[in-house]
Amino acid sequence: MAAEKDPQNNHKLDRRSTKCSVFNCQEKSDSSQPVIFNPDFFVERLRHEYPQAFVDLVLSNITRLIDLPGDEFSQLSGEAEPRVPSSSGFLRSFNFLKRKEKGVIFGATLTEEGIAQIYQLIEYLSKNLHVEGLFRVPGHSLRQTALREMLNSGAEIDLETGDFHPNDAATLLKVFLGELPEPLLTHRHYHAHLKIGELSRFDEKGNKTNMPDKERQIEAFQLLFMLLPPPNRSLLKLLLDLLYHTARNQHVNKMSALNLATMFAPHIIWPKNVMASDLQGNIDKLNNGVAFLIRYSQKLFKAPAYIKEYARLYFTGSKTLQSNVSNCEVNNTCSMNSDETPSYTEAALKELFQQVTNMPESAKKKKLIKQFEKQPLLTPSADSRTPFSRRHWRSRSLGGIIKV
Repeated sequence: MAAEKDPQNNHKLDRRSTKCSVFNCQEKSDSSQPVIFNPDFFVERLRHEYPQAFVDLVLSNITRLIDLPGDEFSQLSGEAEPRVPSSSGFLRSFNFLKRKEKGVIFGATLTEEGIAQIYQLIEYLSKNLHVEGLFRVPGHSLRQTALREMLNSGAEIDLETGDFHPNDAATLLKVFLGELPEPLLTHRHYHAHLKIGELSRFDEKGNKTNMPDKERQIEAFQLLFMLLPPPNRSLLKLLLDLLYHTARNQHVNKMSALNLATMFAPHIIWPKNVMASDLQGNIDKLNNGVAFLIRYSQKLFKAPAYIKEYARLYFTGSKTLQSNVSNCEVNNTCSMNSDETPSYTEAALKELFQQVTNMPESAKKKKLIKQFEKQPLLTPSADSRTPFSRRHWRSRSLGGIIKV
């Protein structure tokens, strides 16, 4: 009689019976309850149960970090259609129209099912980071065509048989990203990416320097990525993880973060249907921005501490705060105040006030100081429970509004 296999040593996760995302993983056969491993659980709960309050909270903090003119803010918030550089050329315009039949993932709207198929490429590539020129050297066209058809059919592929080369998978991953109907980082976020890349430090005299303010850039990207559609965010995390580890092996594969960014920026952030000449000098900014995402990818998919604490307090704390968020969803106006003063809010306000006082002397600084003086809810000693105040921001210029 054959010895019975130890189930603990023979366990294999069935990809088709398991539904996974960046946020949770649920095995249908074992339990109806998701296994939560995301440390931002309360943030994600706020996103799903009170989406308007969540978006307002994130937007208000993004505009604290970068100055978006009214039209660019409207594009980011979804109130206006995105306006990005365009071209009359047809070079890339018909890619996503080629295949629309059922089961096809190339050229189709991004879904979790499509990500599950493409993950086979990502997993295979993660085991072949030693290949020199990975993502730069093209694969074999006939092998790529065969692999593409297998992925489109929904097949589970054994890429370890030797039938395909890592360059085939690497090239096909770029093709998949390039044929998405919209860039992975989305048209709505295009202008915000450019503005985040411009964040820099000030010297002791208050003059702007050429030294990037990496901490503020990381915080801004953390917030911006929270506004991505869930499938985009899931695939972006998988992709940046892969590119991060690829760059860490650049001593072998000769592919630095900037080299990789040059390969991927046209596929994940360039607006659709454009040529390089249409980007008006922004190519270096976009390449450097993607390189930054690769280098700091391990920090970008965490909610800032003040967002985590606000979401946690909402679900575990005051009934007043819960009521105010509910009213925000119903009435589409968010102004959340309470007589209770949690320590995290007071600390956040003090930190913000300190940041304002440390700013170089300018008209903007004077305006911010006046707002602290005029609005007691924005002073460090105030009794306030909210880390943001919407206060009809749709109809106001956001450049000078304080966001906590």
